[in-house]
Amino acid sequence: MAESKRGATPPADEDRVEEVARRQRAGLRLFVAYVVLYVGFMILAAFYPERMAEPTPFGGVNLAIAYGMGLILAALVLALVYMLACRPKRSPPT
Repeated sequence: MAESKRGATPPADEDRVEEVARRQRAGLRLFVAYVVLYVGFMILAAFYPERMAEPTPFGGVNLAIAYGMGLILAALVLALVYMLACRPKRSPPT
């Protein structure tokens, strides 16, 4: 009976491991970008509530509403960036 080597990656799967690692790095970077935006929102809300109440030029809504909508939009944009960055690479036609 042949013994399998634990932890050994078959040659055909080496590209897959690199692809997964690349996707993980991209996801982590985008996650950190969103956390920075969200922490900014939380700092404003916790320490500068009067600033969050000020109206903005966007239809007269306050900064809290505009920033919150911006966070939602940022999440959608980051998801699209991730989708485009992590799509499978096409192999050249043979």
